[in-house]
Amino acid sequence: MFSVVHHPSTTLLQRPDFAQYSNITENTLKALALCKNLESIAWIDDSSTTDSTLLSFIAVVREHPLQEISIRTHSDLGTAVWSEINTLSGLRKISIWCMEGPPRVLQGWSESLGSTLTHLELGLPKLKDLRLKGAPATAIPTIMAYLLDLRSLDTEYPGSYYNRAYRRSSDNHLPPPSFPALRQLTVRTSSIDSFGPQKLWGWIRELIPKPSLETLTLHAFTINSGHTSIPRMFILDLAFIHGETLKHFIVGEAQLTMGDIECLCTKFPNLETLVCSTASPDIVYSISAAKNLQTLRLHVQWIPSDLSLNAEEFTLQHATSLMLRTEGSKLRTIAIGPTLYTGKWVLKEPEEEDQECALMFQVLSDVAEDRWQT
Repeated sequence: MFSVVHHPSTTLLQRPDFAQYSNITENTLKALALCKNLESIAWIDDSSTTDSTLLSFIAVVREHPLQEISIRTHSDLGTAVWSEINTLSGLRKISIWCMEGPPRVLQGWSESLGSTLTHLELGLPKLKDLRLKGAPATAIPTIMAYLLDLRSLDTEYPGSYYNRAYRRSSDNHLPPPSFPALRQLTVRTSSIDSFGPQKLWGWIRELIPKPSLETLTLHAFTINSGHTSIPRMFILDLAFIHGETLKHFIVGEAQLTMGDIECLCTKFPNLETLVCSTASPDIVYSISAAKNLQTLRLHVQWIPSDLSLNAEEFTLQHATSLMLRTEGSKLRTIAIGPTLYTGKWVLKEPEEEDQECALMFQVLSDVAEDRWQT
């Protein structure tokens, strides 16, 4: 890991020993040239000028068996840097994000990287992992039709979408188009288009027409319309195809009713993770069918009908009871709002010398991680 250190004159006057690092870039390049087995490099730079230094690093690493390159900069890389990057061959993973500058695509890279690239952060036949921002909803199915090895897709649903050529229904016997068998699908959206969020659900189903999906993640943000509600029919349609494969249903603050949660736990017997928003933390009955559930995270949006009564607070004891609700329960992580409960079996040291160690179930509480982390 390399970092740029800036020392103002006042610092150098107080600490003259810092002046010995004036040749840090030159020394770093010499050291980097010795790393003959280097396969991965990450470059992070928030300065206003990146061309000369980054070009020097590219000149060195191109002599190594580089397979992965990740670049994060505030400024545009510039034409000179892009021209040099485009000449790199043998790469399997590329991740480039620049805060400034015009959008750039991978012109000319398909010939040199088509046989090796598997991770990209656009028709490369071996691509397995794709995170795509800004593409219209109508383009995503077309892109996927060329990426038959794709296993993970993270994309946006920016607006209205309707596919007249192919609509899935129970009486539609037409074979679906050639699509990859996605295992992870992440969709980011905000329900601001004139058709509302309902168009989203059919679009998602079209991306996953064959049994394969293990993780569905939805980041849905609404504007002046409350929380996004997930239709029961979408859950049933999803279960019809992916009932035996889906393990993680992560929809953030999208709203599910108690009946929806019960339906999920019944229709997806291998469900391990459930993250959603609901009206109450009292869901013992609703998750009773989820024999493999390991992680439960709820954003509770409950408002009591009688505002003079305080809602019962979810406590450590509630978390313990929920984790041990059945003899074979696998539930060990529960997050209710900002509080995270984690349970595990531990050996308790004996209080007396003639006693043996006892196995006890311990639940600890902590503050849940940032909910906006994506």
